[in-house]
Order: sequence, then structure tokens, then C-alpha cells
Amino acid sequence: MTHAAGPSDATMQALPTDECYRLLATQEIGRIGVNAENYPLILPVNYALDGTTLVIRTRPGTVLRAAQHANVTFEVDEIDRRTRSGWSVLVRGQAEEVGDEHRADLVARTRATGVEPWAPGEHGTWLRLIAHDVSGRRIVPGELPPAVDERAYL
Repeated sequence: MTHAAGPSDATMQALPTDECYRLLATQEIGRIGVNAENYPLILPVNYALDGTTLVIRTRPGTVLRAAQHANVTFEVDEIDRRTRSGWSVLVRGQAEEVGDEHRADLVARTRATGVEPWAPGEHGTWLRLIAHDVSGRRIVPGELPPAVDERAYL
């Protein structure tokens, strides 16, 4: 008889840095964490990668003010509720607004990432997040329950 998977059947694996970047490249929405107005603030943003640098489109406001030349966190994950599996990647680094004072090739590379915001409104400001630390974890499920419950048969 097969038993149902439980939390003790699952395993957690630390992900190497190159796998973290590979997973980051598969998504386009993540969450940036900043310290704003005396509280942690975590917001979803659209992003892309320029090598190992995260590129985020945003608008002027709280996130931009809090992130400018500050240490920030960034998280992306993918979860499968059915199998109780998934992965999460956490990036810690420094954010910097990209503007006309930067080298032309850096501005061009930043814009070439093609980040397109989903949220309505003006999002003409570009942030680059230079990673100081990248870590990731993957939860791998244990034995899964059978596709059809054995009790269904007479």
C-alpha cells in the first residue's frame, strides 16, 4: 500500500548560484523588499536580467526613493501546490537608478532587457540591482499519493 506524501517525505535542497540565475531568467515578476517609511515594504515588480544584474522598471515614488543606492532584497519563486514542490531565489544587493549620468552603453543594455511593466501608468524609471549575495532553495516532494485512491475499487 502506498502512503500519502507528508512534510517528512519532502527534502530541501540548497541551489548553487548558477542554478539560481537560470531560474531567475525563467520568470518576469518578482518582489522587491525595501525599508520605507520605517517599515519593510515588499512589492511585486517586473524584471529582467542583464547578465547577473537585475533590471526593474518602476515609477517615481516610495520604492524608488527607498531603493536608491540602498541595500534591498529581491525574491522570485515558483510553487506547485499539487505536488507541494517549488523553488525560491533570494537576491540581496544594492539598487541604483539608471539615468543620463551613466555610460551610454550601460543605459542601452539596461533598456535592451525589454522589461515591460504589467501595472498601468508611467513606469519610465529603470533600476539596476547589483547582487551581493544570491541564494536559493528547492523543495522536492517525497512519495506522492496514487493517482486514483485505492479505496475507489471494490
